[in-house]
Amino acid sequence: MFQLDTIDKINRWIGKAVSVFVLLVMSITLLEVFLRYGFNRPTIWVHETSQQMFSIAFLLGSAYTLQKGGHVRVDILYLRLSTRGRAIIEIVTSLFYFLFIGVLLWKGGEMAYESVTMLERTQTPWEPYVFHVILALPIAAFLLLLQGIADLIRNLKTLVSGKNS
Repeated sequence: MFQLDTIDKINRWIGKAVSVFVLLVMSITLLEVFLRYGFNRPTIWVHETSQQMFSIAFLLGSAYTLQKGGHVRVDILYLRLSTRGRAIIEIVTSLFYFLFIGVLLWKGGEMAYESVTMLERTQTPWEPYVFHVILALPIAAFLLLLQGIADLIRNLKTLVSGKNS
């Protein structure tokens, strides 16, 4: 049977892998500054490349952020609850979460399919491909769905076990 820890491991691995993109974005931005101001030789590719890399890192790192509890919540209320109370809040709000993720998968999948089939490019002078960035959206939604299911199961276990610390 597929274990919850496997979902965590997958999202942790992907999150750490795409975190390298942030270092690459910083590096090519530094290169752009050096070329532009040091040699008066600006590039046409750094801005779009950095946007694409950061977008992919943001999207594919979102499930890892969810796993680590890094997404926004109203902590002033949430932290005052018991473990069981937090589980109840998480279970109730997961209904909205799964609805949002479902729409993201559905519409993101449609967008990605269209983008990939036409090998979509940007409308800029450089015209790089952009379909790979759009394809990251349904992949990220799927990873978020898996992590959300794992978290929901954990919260249900907490609720059933009656832990109230």
